[in-house]
Amino acid sequence: MLRSRKISLVAAVAALPLALGACGDAGGAGGSDDQTLTIWHYENDDSAMGQAWAKAIEIFEEENPDVEVVVEKQTFEQIQKNAKIVLTGDDVPDVMEYNKGNATAGQLAAQGLLTPLTDAASERGWDEKLSGSLQTTATYDEQGLMGSGDWYGVPNYGEFVQVYYNKDMFAEHGLEVPTTLDELETVMQTFADHGVTPLAEAGAEYPMGQLWYELVLANADRDFVDQYQLFDGDPDFHGPEMTQATETLDEWIKAGYVASDSAALTAEDMGVSFINGTYPMMVSGSWWFGRIVEEMDADWGQFNFPGSTLQVGSSGNLWVVPTNADSPDLAEEFIDITLRPEVQDILAEKGGLPVAGDASVITDERTQQLTENFQAILDDDGLAFYPDWPVPGYYDVIVSELQSLINQSKSPTEVLDGLESAYVDGKADLLDS
Repeated sequence: MLRSRKISLVAAVAALPLALGACGDAGGAGGSDDQTLTIWHYENDDSAMGQAWAKAIEIFEEENPDVEVVVEKQTFEQIQKNAKIVLTGDDVPDVMEYNKGNATAGQLAAQGLLTPLTDAASERGWDEKLSGSLQTTATYDEQGLMGSGDWYGVPNYGEFVQVYYNKDMFAEHGLEVPTTLDELETVMQTFADHGVTPLAEAGAEYPMGQLWYELVLANADRDFVDQYQLFDGDPDFHGPEMTQATETLDEWIKAGYVASDSAALTAEDMGVSFINGTYPMMVSGSWWFGRIVEEMDADWGQFNFPGSTLQVGSSGNLWVVPTNADSPDLAEEFIDITLRPEVQDILAEKGGLPVAGDASVITDERTQQLTENFQAILDDDGLAFYPDWPVPGYYDVIVSELQSLINQSKSPTEVLDGLESAYVDGKADLLDS
């Protein structure tokens, strides 16, 4: 039986025994409860991932008829903010979708809140199905730094940030898809000249930080990415990469390319406003693809952010098994099912960028374009991860600093000072821990 219900993770923290007590009546943490598998994830039902996870659950139930599957729908923000608090308790999910990177999965791994999956990765062949670049986000050392050490999570799809655009609005103004950053600015200025704000954005959550990082990457190379993300040296926050990016974003805000009220808008606000035709472009992730397919009436297309071979993106989020999970063996079985062809092919068909699927099953033109855009990045070894990954708490710092830029309460130099201070302190804490 599949039982799905919405629950606030904040409420779950406040009343954990009540909220999660219904998830299973097994004994103590780390035991073996073969009667219940509790899954937390935050994918929309109509997204590629949501549809694939539903198939995986269906297969799991067919193969384990005596096990009750309980699905707890969370949001990205809820899990981002409260996972550490929840996972220190005994009533935790058996398997959970979680963000990858030093500041998220790495932090939980270093704190002993996640189960090592290295043996399972070898026994079940996950280490053969996933390429080296995808494994980067699955492994963490004792300090929680990604790229080496034990497996603590398993990705089963890829993701990246691209530009979605409204073809009808482009045609109305006689515009073509830009292939350089200068051409993108010309397109945006044309819209602005006609009273149209060109970019759907959200300063209260992740989107603005990803736009900023795209601009950083347009001025960066792989050495800079390794310095910033993997601590292979010290990135210069006032060097040309970040200075040019932050000054450019400041210019875009002043030119009206970003709405003045976007500092308070969420990712959901941004997506809805693009889908309903308010804005002609949205810079955001492949995770929006399925929803745009389903909900957008206007003709639309997609292209990689121009001006760089480096792009924001990585493997997808991870399936992790909390240390205090009651049914870790069932959790591993579920993870393994998500890598099966019948699940991976749903990801391919729906635009979910599978890591072990058959591209030949893709027949839809837009899905093919999405996959080709992603493949072009992989061909250039262009995945450069996400701006908030390096240190714990950096997500909130980036959001706050860029909100100040949108509101024009801080200069680009002041924003970079704030970003540098938090990064340096966070890096020192990680390396000294």
